Amino acid sequence: MLHVCSSNKNTIDVFRRDVIHNCMNNWSDYPIFLAVAETGSLTAAGDQLNISQPTVGRRMKALEARFGAPLLTKEDGKLAPTEFGYLVLDHVRRMEAEADAITRSSATLEHSLVGPVMITASEGIGDFWLPAIMQKFRKDNPDIVVDVNIDFRAANLAQREADIALRWMGPGTQNSLIGRRVTSFGFGLYASRAYLEERGTPKSPEDLLDHDGVRLNIGTQTFWPLDASGNVVPTPRIVFRTNNLMAHFNAVLAGYGIGMVGHAAHAMEMGLVRVLPDLMREEDLWVVAHEDLKKSARVRAAFDFIVDALQKDHAHFKTGAQSVFIEHAMLHTPTILEDSEAGGSEDAKKLVKLPTTAA
Repeated sequence: MLHVCSSNKNTIDVFRRDVIHNCMNNWSDYPIFLAVAETGSLTAAGDQLNISQPTVGRRMKALEARFGAPLLTKEDGKLAPTEFGYLVLDHVRRMEAEADAITRSSATLEHSLVGPVMITASEGIGDFWLPAIMQKFRKDNPDIVVDVNIDFRAANLAQREADIALRWMGPGTQNSLIGRRVTSFGFGLYASRAYLEERGTPKSPEDLLDHDGVRLNIGTQTFWPLDASGNVVPTPRIVFRTNNLMAHFNAVLAGYGIGMVGHAAHAMEMGLVRVLPDLMREEDLWVVAHEDLKKSARVRAAFDFIVDALQKDHAHFKTGAQSVFIEHAMLHTPTILEDSEAGGSEDAKKLVKLPTTAA
């Protein structure tokens, strides 16, 4: 049994270690002790906390049992802290002050448009379109820092790896997440002119078996057009694979073979030719966040802004129409290199340049 009734340093150190340990056992007992110490009565403490007097007494006995020392004594008909109780009370008051500070911080966070917002997105939308449109958001919210992480992997929002995720899937069964399906990305089969001049243009899905293909590997997903029944159409002999969107596009542009390219890439403006236009694929894009975004003004503001912008640019992502925000959300007008600077086909001489904000 621990008794603290002197100023002996070793004894006080033992007390402090025990207080820290026991404070972790049941936080809810300490406001009860504080109320009893301040009111001098179990009944008055119960009235203050809206709990019964027997419950107050039972919780106090449990707290004293954990410490192995009395916290209260009777003085002039009222309950007052013992010497040990006063030592504990000092810690409890500091705990109360810190709890109040947390509450104030939470209230401030709820309404504050200050601080970072971490957004995760895949290539293409994350490294071209998103930075361009978030510049408008930043101008409207200059004290918010936009943090964009480019990754095909789905971030764990429950573990706060990101505040907002742009995903090709919804929240699923994760009850702690909320999501909005905001637009669809349209994809088609494209090839370079040089490749088609050499190998011919396929006239049917079966003709693809006689061609070379370029594939974008994203996890275990087979990224290739589907027929009317939802089955993957015949696949060419894959000669180039990559998990990088830009490398995939440039491989098609260089003439490796036929690849599935997003219409938003303005592929035909870059010199690619669409083949078998009846074969296409659409992928839904979701904006997903943790349900706690409702408590953060800055995350909520970014979430709503991104949802609105994606919906306004729906035609761009689905069909390749001009973006309402930037000249080209994926690729800018190509630049042709001089023959001395690059060899190969004219298609392969095109450089990809970063997008510029529309006037």
